[in-house]
Amino acid sequence: CETCSEEEAKYRCPRCMTYSCSLLCVKKHKLARSCNGVRDKTAFVSVNEFTDLNLLSDYRFLEDVGRTADAAARHLAVHGPPTKKLLYCLRNKARKCNIDLRTLPVGFTKRRENSTTFNGMEKKFYWHLKLVFLHCHAEYTLKGVPDDKTLADILKPYIDPVESDPVICQRLKIYTVSSLSDVQILMKIENRKRNSIRYNELDASRSLLDNLKGKVIIEYPTLYVVLKTLKNDMVVLGQDASEPAENSDSESSSLSSMEEGEIRDS
Repeated sequence: CETCSEEEAKYRCPRCMTYSCSLLCVKKHKLARSCNGVRDKTAFVSVNEFTDLNLLSDYRFLEDVGRTADAAARHLAVHGPPTKKLLYCLRNKARKCNIDLRTLPVGFTKRRENSTTFNGMEKKFYWHLKLVFLHCHAEYTLKGVPDDKTLADILKPYIDPVESDPVICQRLKIYTVSSLSDVQILMKIENRKRNSIRYNELDASRSLLDNLKGKVIIEYPTLYVVLKTLKNDMVVLGQDASEPAENSDSESSSLSSMEEGEIRDS
């Protein structure tokens, strides 16, 4: 044993070829030499010492490398950022549904986190969706929400006293104890000046697609869930006495240079 020099060696370290007699000496030699005990698969072996075992080891090593490279390529294809062509197709499909979908340049947070896709076989959007429960200061992100799902069904796991998760139900208690008629779903109107921010009120009984038609969406929809009985500073379009109820398109105004840069297609 090269560690205690007392007992006959029984083991040989695959990494540094040190002889040891027991588990205790194995641990001591690893600590003393900072050895991890894992065989170096890329260590040089001379031709004279090369055996069938070395050949098998090299073959398995190359197989492992191939599997790792293939897994990395698959991960990039599935989870990597969409190409410009895919973004163009996504915007084009949205346009056919009367939705003005706009994407941000690479690097913006909303661009990185957006997971919205379009299923060509089903001819259906699966939206990345953010829910903001204003009165509880809570936010939830949903992925893969089908466009034919009603807003009422989308909100059920959050504010329904029976179907909601107990933890979420407790956090959103102020919503779960309120009647559904008191719940109001709003979405911010894009392309307005900062001093005249307005919101569209959405219909909980209609599908997500129907509610998004005729509206500008930057990356993905963000829905604000509020209670009518509680005060908030959000002005719904058409409910302000100082302005008439108009279509959101006619209310659109030019963006500042910074906002234009944010919604310009990458």
